Parts: sequence; C-alpha cells; structure tokens
Amino acid sequence: MTLKTTFWNSLNLASTGKRCAAALLGLALLGSAFSPAVPFVSGAARADTVAPTAGGTAFSDEQKKALGDIIKDYLIKNPEIMLEVQNAYDEKSAKEQEARSKAFMAENAKSIFRAPNSSVAGNPDGDITVVEFFDFNCGYCKHGLPEVQKLIAGDKNVRVVFKELPILSKGSEEAAKAALAAKRQGKYWEFHQAMLGSKGQANEASALKVAESLGLDMGKFKTDMASDEVKNELLEMLKLAKAMGVNGTPHFLVGDKSIPGAPEDLHEQLETLVTDFRKNKCPTC
Repeated sequence: MTLKTTFWNSLNLASTGKRCAAALLGLALLGSAFSPAVPFVSGAARADTVAPTAGGTAFSDEQKKALGDIIKDYLIKNPEIMLEVQNAYDEKSAKEQEARSKAFMAENAKSIFRAPNSSVAGNPDGDITVVEFFDFNCGYCKHGLPEVQKLIAGDKNVRVVFKELPILSKGSEEAAKAALAAKRQGKYWEFHQAMLGSKGQANEASALKVAESLGLDMGKFKTDMASDEVKNELLEMLKLAKAMGVNGTPHFLVGDKSIPGAPEDLHEQLETLVTDFRKNKCPTC
C-alpha cells in the first residue's frame, strides 16, 4: 500500500465533523508505515509512531517529500480544516486567558475592588463592588453612563469603583488627571457624571470648565492635576489594566465576571451579576 493510499484511507474513516482527528490518524498511520516495528494498537495509531523510534529507520528524503505533498494536497482540497483548527485554538486560548484572569483577580482583589484610594460612587461601604475601566472620550462609556446611574440609584448597597483608562487621546489623559484632582476635593462622582455627560472633546480645557461649574478650588485643582501623586495613581491603574488584559473601554467587572463594552441591556446584566454575587457572598468584590 502506498503512502498516499494509507493516508487517504484513514481520512475516509471519518465524517466531515471529524476530519481533523482523521487527518491526525492518517499521519499516525504514515508514521507507522515508516516505523513498522511500532504496532497499531486497539484501532488507533499511537502518537509516537509519527516519527521513527530510536530503533526504527529514519525517513528518507523521498518519504519526507511524499508526506509533505500528501498533507499539502489534503489541506488545499479541504481548507475548512484550517478554520476548525483556528476555532479550536481560539477557544483554547480564550479558556486559558479566562483562567489567568480569574487567578490574577483572586490574587489582586484588594487593588482591583478595595484599594484605599479608589474613586467611588454609590455606597462606599456597599457589600458588592462593580468596577468600570473607562475613558472620558469613549462614546460607549458615555452611552453606558445612564445605565450605571440607574444601577446606583436602584441599589443602595452597591459600590461602584471607577478606574481611569485614558487610551484614546492626550485629552483623555488630561481629563483623567482632572477627575483624580476632583476626587481630592470630594467631588469625583459629580465630576465624572458632568464630564461623561457633556458633548465635545474631553481635555484639560473642558475639564477646567467642569471643575469651575462644580465650585472647586481651582488653584488646588490645577496643582493636584500636575502632581506626581495623581500621575502615579493613574500609572497604577494603567498597569493594572494591562496586567488584566483590559485594552478597551468601557470594561465592567463584578467578582470574576466581566462585561466588555456597553450593551443595550447593560443595566440588566450588571444588576443580575450583583444579585448573584450578593446571594453567594462574593469573596473578592
């Protein structure tokens, strides 16, 4: 039996949905053909038969070329296999990322949910914390603001922590520093709502106007905006977002669950997660 016949016969054993497995079986059979001393066991080829064993005969150049041609020919005729492989890889990667994210959140729960200098709205002593990474120039963050306001208004025991993630422009960074300066005068939530609720570009100029409208001490406000303390606080949040793999805004966290973006049912999703974690006594949030 030729190499090509062996390979294609193995593929014919499988349905379309099992072509990937069949392809591997075909490769295993080819390996078995190259290394006849290794047996075919219980209807499935052993993985180590793909390559010659220490006591087997090495593949000749002709055999290597034949194997390469067979595999190439099969993949060209059945390109959907590459999609199956890619989908399997994406699914595996997503699960691994989720596992890494959960482990990181468990290990760094305090800095994520309960950092002493957190920018908080709602009940500061609330039993469940919702975290939002956001950018003042993010249209989706603006779209999600009413949903967050609704959550805070409807749940007197929820605690919302805001983490600046100014990734869209220099103006975003200026506005983020301004928000942290407003926090130092006890006006973070008021500033946050006014900035996200306003039209136009968020930057230093628009932030100064909002600060003035809130009656803040402008001398202190400008000094705090330019301070190393505010700069370092912002850097810590950027570092945290990077470590968690958060690279878009808005991004919401409740316990070990996340909601990327601002879906139309954002309030309902947040409310459901808060209710579930409250019922099960969230160990981190």
